[in-house]
Parts: sequence; structure tokens; C-alpha cells
Amino acid sequence: MYLANSFTSDEKKQNSHQPLILVVEDNNDSLLLISYALESIGCRFICQTDCSATVLVAKEYQPDLILLDILLPGISGIDVACYLKQEPLTYQIPVVAVTALAGKEDRERILKAGFDDYISKPYMLEDLEAVIRRSLEGKFSPHSVFEVCQDL
Repeated sequence: MYLANSFTSDEKKQNSHQPLILVVEDNNDSLLLISYALESIGCRFICQTDCSATVLVAKEYQPDLILLDILLPGISGIDVACYLKQEPLTYQIPVVAVTALAGKEDRERILKAGFDDYISKPYMLEDLEAVIRRSLEGKFSPHSVFEVCQDL
């Protein structure tokens, strides 16, 4: 299947038992930062800059987690999350909002819309990792890459 405006982590990792995360983010710098963080904590990932195929990609690949920007061109991340939660093949996949909307009202509105968790930009990599690990509930190594580096 060809995914326009998408890329996946390297093929060697595709066959492992590492969690698969779908990332939908239209800012290339943010996408690069998230992909670096995911690789460093041992996750496979699919990255998209265009949310038009997100539901199809989620249905096809069945990721363990979806990191979804809210402020996307065209359709909003909130609408995408609603579509994901209505689909029988994707409604159980945890969806985390990754957004610059940082107000208390924004957080409440986003969580009420069906997101499982929320992280506001800018964020520390440790905070992103904590949200990912919490959302994946032990689906990979219990040791943080940051803990390993601090032990050296």
C-alpha cells in the first residue's frame, strides 16, 4: 500500500515485537523530534503529514498508539479522533493529542472529544516518553532510554 506524505521507520524494525505508533503531525520539525524520541525508546512508527488517510492507515496497520496533532490543515485532529473512535477496527486504539493548545479548557475539550491522553507543545522528551509508556501500558521494555543514559 502506498502512503502519500507518510514514512515508516526502517524495515528491520518492522518485523520485531516493538510497539507500532502512528504519528500525524504537519510540522516537519515536530515530526522529526517525535520520530527521534520514538526511535530512542524502541518503537516502530509511521509518520504522516497529511491526516486525510489517517483512518485508513490505522485500519490497515493497527498501531498500538496514535499521536495526533490537533491543529492540522483541512480536517482537525479532533474530527480525526472522532472518526477513529467510531470505526470498529480502530476504536480501541489509544489516541494521544499532541498540541499547542495548552489551556485548561482546551485540555478538557480534547479529552471530552475522545482522546485518551494529552500533551502540550513544547514538551520535554521525558514527558512525551511518559505519555507514550502510560498509553501503551507495558507493551515494551520497562527501562527508559533516559534512565539507561543517566546510569552511564
